[in-house]
Amino acid sequence: MKRRQRGEDPHIEFEPLGRGCDSALGSSLLEAAREAGVGLVALCGGQGRCGRCKVQVISGAVSPLSVPEREFLSEKELALGFRLACQVRVCGDIKVLVPLESLTAAQRMQVEGLELPVPVEPAVVAYDLHLPPPTLEDLRSDGSRLQARLAEEYALADLSFDFELLRRLPDLLRGNEWSGSVALRGREVIGFLPQGREPLGLAIDLGTTKIAGYLVNLATGQLLAAKGVLNPQIRYGEDVMSRISYAMKEGATRLQEAVVGAFNDLAQALCDECEMEVDQILEAVVVGNTAMHHLFLGLPVAQLGLAPYVPAVSEALDIKARDVGLSIAPGGYLHLLPNIAGFVGADHVAMLLATGIHEAEQPTLGLDIGTNTEITLSVGGRLLSCSCASGPAFEGAHIKDGMRAASGAIERLRIVSSQVEYQTIGDLPPVGLCGSGVLDAVAELLRLGIVDEKGAMRDHPRVRRADRGKEFVLVEERESGLDREIVITRRDIGEIQLAKGAVRAGINILLSEAGLTDLDLEEVIIAGAFGNYIGIESGMAIGMLPPLPPERFKQVGNAAGMGAKIALISKKMRAQAAQIARRVEYVELTNHASFAEEFTRSMRLGPAR
Repeated sequence: MKRRQRGEDPHIEFEPLGRGCDSALGSSLLEAAREAGVGLVALCGGQGRCGRCKVQVISGAVSPLSVPEREFLSEKELALGFRLACQVRVCGDIKVLVPLESLTAAQRMQVEGLELPVPVEPAVVAYDLHLPPPTLEDLRSDGSRLQARLAEEYALADLSFDFELLRRLPDLLRGNEWSGSVALRGREVIGFLPQGREPLGLAIDLGTTKIAGYLVNLATGQLLAAKGVLNPQIRYGEDVMSRISYAMKEGATRLQEAVVGAFNDLAQALCDECEMEVDQILEAVVVGNTAMHHLFLGLPVAQLGLAPYVPAVSEALDIKARDVGLSIAPGGYLHLLPNIAGFVGADHVAMLLATGIHEAEQPTLGLDIGTNTEITLSVGGRLLSCSCASGPAFEGAHIKDGMRAASGAIERLRIVSSQVEYQTIGDLPPVGLCGSGVLDAVAELLRLGIVDEKGAMRDHPRVRRADRGKEFVLVEERESGLDREIVITRRDIGEIQLAKGAVRAGINILLSEAGLTDLDLEEVIIAGAFGNYIGIESGMAIGMLPPLPPERFKQVGNAAGMGAKIALISKKMRAQAAQIARRVEYVELTNHASFAEEFTRSMRLGPAR
C-alpha cells in the first residue's frame, strides 16, 4: 500500500484484482470500488438493504459497524473483518479483499480462479547461450556447435533436435548473431528464442460453451494475460450429445477446425496484449470434457454417444502442437491431462488438482457446474465421481428471456413487497436474465409462495396468463432495454427444475454410495461457468445445493483453467493429475438403480429434506 502524504486523498486497494484508487475521506467503499472499476453486487443501490456487497477489510482506518452490517453479517464474518462496502466510510488508506461471490458477473470474468501454490518446474526449460560462429578452422555443423556449447555450459548431452526447428536453426542463429535461448523438453531441443524473449506457455480450458486461455511465463510461472471467448462449435450444437451427433454425420473435421482456429486466435490475442510473439509459446496444456478432448484431437466420438460410453483414450497425452494445427513455436508440444470416463474428462481432473479436493481429510463435495456438471465426493481417501446432463438452462438457454452473462443481463434479483430489485451486468437497462438471475428469480418466487414445490405458478398482481401458460413480470416495459416486459414463465421454471434435478440426483447418489447425508459434508467447493456466479442462498432455497451453513461453501472460479495452468508449470502436478484420474471411482448415473427415482424426487423445488 502506498504511503499517503499530508493533504492527499486516502488510497484504497482491492485484492486479488490488483486494482486501486484514491477516494475522498468519508466516501463509501462501494463508491471507491466503482471508481476503481471493481464491480460489486449491490441490489439495493447501496442502501444497506440487500447485504450483497460483502468485502473483507484487511488493513486500514474505516468507520464503525452500522446497524445493517450487524444484521447481515455473522459473528464469524465480523471477527474476520467482513463489512458491507456500502456502509463502510473511508477514514484512511485501506486494503480490501473482495470475495468472488461479491463481484458482478462482468467483473468475475476477469478474475482468475483459486489455485494451490506450486513450485515452478515446467517440462520446457530455456538455456541462455552465446555460440562462437563458424570459421574456416571450425567447420562444425550448427547442430553440433549448439550441442557442444550446451554440454560445456550446462552438462547437457545426447540431445536430439525437433526436425522443424532444425530446418529453421541456421537462419535463427545467424539472424540473432549466435546468441539467444535454447529451449529443451527433456533431451529434445524444441525452440530457439532471440535474446530478451521469455519462454511462454499457454493453458486452455476447453468448455462446451466457453474457452478460457491463460498466457504464462514458463521461467517464473507468472500469469501474463487471460481471456475468455465463446466456443465456436456452439453453432453446430449447444450440448455434447448434439456435437457428437454432428461429428458422426461427417462434421468431425469442421468441429476440429473450428476449435483449433479459436485456439490460434486466442493465443495471438493474448500475445498481442503482452507485446509478445506467438512463437515464444513452447508448451500448451489443454483440458476439457472427454467429448471436447476427442473432438479437438480428431479422435472418434461415436462410442461416447452409446452405452457403455467408453473413451478412445483416457491416459495423458504429449503430442506436437503442429500435429493438430496449433500455431505456436515450431517444435512446441501439447500436453493433455487424462480423462476419467466418457462424461468426466480432463477438465474435472484439473479442477480436483487445483482445489486439492483429492487430499481433503474431511468429507468434501466438488461441483463443476455448467452445461455438463461433474461432481466428486472426497471421503475417507475415496474419490467418487459422476456426470449430470444439467443442460444449458444455467447459462440462460431455453429460457424465454434468458441470455448469456453479457451486458444488460440481470445477474442478481430479489422481490420486496411485490417490487423486483435487480442488478444487471454493466449497470445497463435490463435486456434479459443470465443463469444466476434465473435461479434467483425461481428462489424468490418459491420463497414468496408464488411458485409451489411442483413449479406451478399461483395468482399474483405480477402474474399474467400468456399463450403458453402463466408468466411473472420481472421488469416492466418502461424499465427494460427492450420494447417489452421481461418475464419468467412456467416453462422456464420447468427448465430449471430439470437442470436442478439432475445435479441434485447426482449429489444424492454419491452421498448414498458413501453412506453419508448432506449434513456430513464439511465443505462444498463450487466451480465452473455457472458455479462462478451462482447465489449460494438461491441454490439452497430451491434444493439444488445441500442445506449447510454458508461458510461451508467455497466458490473457486474457473478451477479447471487454474488446474491447466499449474499443470503447465509443474511436472509434479502432471504426475499428480494422472494419480487422481486413476483413483477416481466413476459412477454411471444412467445405469444406477436409483437414478430415475432420485431424479424425479429432486425435481421438487424447496430445501432438501
